[in-house]
Amino acid sequence: MGKGYELSRDTIIPVSDDGLADMPLPTARAIEIVAFVPYESIDPIRIGEGYYLEAASPVASKPYVLIRQALERSSKAAVAKFAWHGRERLGLLRVREDAIVLHAMRWDDEIRNPAELVPDPVELSEEEIAGALELMDRMAVDDLEGPEFVDHCTEALEQVIEAKQEGHAPPEIPEREALAGGVVDLMAALEESVQKARVTRGEGEADVHETPKKRTSKAPAKKTAAKKTTGRKPKRSA
Repeated sequence: MGKGYELSRDTIIPVSDDGLADMPLPTARAIEIVAFVPYESIDPIRIGEGYYLEAASPVASKPYVLIRQALERSSKAAVAKFAWHGRERLGLLRVREDAIVLHAMRWDDEIRNPAELVPDPVELSEEEIAGALELMDRMAVDDLEGPEFVDHCTEALEQVIEAKQEGHAPPEIPEREALAGGVVDLMAALEESVQKARVTRGEGEADVHETPKKRTSKAPAKKTAAKKTTGRKPKRSA
């Protein structure tokens, strides 16, 4: 199998990896910086994989350190172009500790317009918004360290291999409980998530407050047609 360009129905021009590497691109042998921008101005959806850059020779050490310190002092990122797998890519250079990181970036035509994915407007109550904010506060952390941020794929693979070695069935994937009828009660789901977050952080059982129900006004009771009586005894007539 190989790569090729279909020039016509009966003609395909073969394209090899060596040919792609030798394309006449000005960025084929170097990373060309084209602009410097504030790092916050880059939409994260455009940022792809990251790669550490290193100086290829002692001569390149000085410009490497120069651009690193310039990026640190300016709090900016460098936008660059470079060739990668037969394509010219857009890149982002930033500093991480004492190294320069090159992030592959997506071109504008590679990013889907999110307008077609946004759901129709819905109504949210203040209780639901307050529940979501409380959940965010309970789940807030200072850094990405802890058992929640550990890749468990290796552990799961070891369980599968051990089960096959002993002739047992591989462990089943735990299924989440589905709500009856598939209807999502957003407030109930938020309350359950808040309680789980509290228990996970060792705060004990959570005091879940139910959403206040709307008061129903009762119809006034009908008055009975009764005469008012006083405490006086009625006079007898002669």
